[in-house]
Amino acid sequence: MNNKKEDHEIRRKENGHAGDILDPNNQIGIRLRSLYSAVQEEVIPDRFLDLLEKLDQVERLSSEKVGK
Repeated sequence: MNNKKEDHEIRRKENGHAGDILDPNNQIGIRLRSLYSAVQEEVIPDRFLDLLEKLDQVERLSSEKVGK
């Protein structure tokens, strides 16, 4: 699961305190940030976008009925 961002973060930490890079919490944080970044870059499938649009339509119709 190595990627450029993770490697950059590790190199940045190596230039700082040597103990920080060995900290398990620090390693978990680096990997979680890397995973989160990868998920953010994923494309949302069209079927999910269609479902979200249908949900929006139902919510609009529901709020219009309540307003009457």
